[in-house]
Amino acid sequence: MRFANTRILITAAASGIGAAAARRFASEGATVVMSDIDNDRLVACAEAMKSLPGRITTHAADVSDERQIQDLVAHAATTLGGLDVLVNNAGLGCHGRVTELSTDDWRRVLGISLDSVFYATRAAMPHLITSHGCIVNTASISGLAGDYGFAAYAAAKGGVVNLTRTLALDHARDGVRVNAVCPGLVATQLTRKFFDNARIARAYEDAIPMGRAAQPEEIASVIAFLASSDASYVTGVNLAADGGLMAATGQPNFTRLM
Repeated sequence: MRFANTRILITAAASGIGAAAARRFASEGATVVMSDIDNDRLVACAEAMKSLPGRITTHAADVSDERQIQDLVAHAATTLGGLDVLVNNAGLGCHGRVTELSTDDWRRVLGISLDSVFYATRAAMPHLITSHGCIVNTASISGLAGDYGFAAYAAAKGGVVNLTRTLALDHARDGVRVNAVCPGLVATQLTRKFFDNARIARAYEDAIPMGRAAQPEEIASVIAFLASSDASYVTGVNLAADGGLMAATGQPNFTRLM
C-alpha cells in the first residue's frame, strides 16, 4: 500500500504502459483518474481493475487538445481533492523521413507526444506545487538518440526528454520532482506490427542485449518507482528501460562475428 492516499492522473491509460501503470498504482492503494481518447476501452479497462485496493475513475480526453486537457486536470483535481502525481504517458509514432512526412503527420505526432506533456504539466503544476507532488513522463530511447526513418517521433520524444530536465530545474525549489522513463521496445498493441514481421522481430532480438521486448508491467514498475518516496532525491532523470540497448555503441557485435 505504498500509494495509499496518493492522488494520480494518468493519460493514455486504456492500454499498454498506461493501463499497466494504473493497475500498479491501484494495486498499491492509489486513487487514480485514468484518461484516454477511447472512452469505451478506457471504461472496460477500469472495470477490469475494480477489485484492486485503490479507487479508479475515468475521464475521456484528447491529449492533443489544450482545452480538453485543461478540463481533464480540473476534473481530476476536483474529483480527487488535489493531485499528487501526473503521469504523462501519451505517445504516437509515424514512420517517415522529413521529405516523406506530411505537415499533418508531423503536427499529429508532436501534438500527441509533446504538446500533451506541456498542456497537462502547465495545468497540473499549481496542484502539484501545493501537494509537493511529482511528474513522470513516458519518453523513449528515441528521445535519447536518433532512429532511422522516425523524424517526427524522435523530435517529439527528444522534446519530452529535455522538457523533463528543464521542468525539474524550474520546479525543484517548489518541491515538485519531474522525471521520465525512456522505454525501448515494449510489447503493446501499438508495437504488434513489429512482432508480426519476422525480419523486424529478429532484428530487435539481435539488437537488445536481453534478447526480448519489455512487458508493459516492467515499465509500470519504473514509473511507480519514480513516483514513489523511494525516489525522493531523484529529479531531472530520463531513465532508460530498454533491456540494455542504449549501453551499446552501435558497432557490430564482434563477439558474435569473430
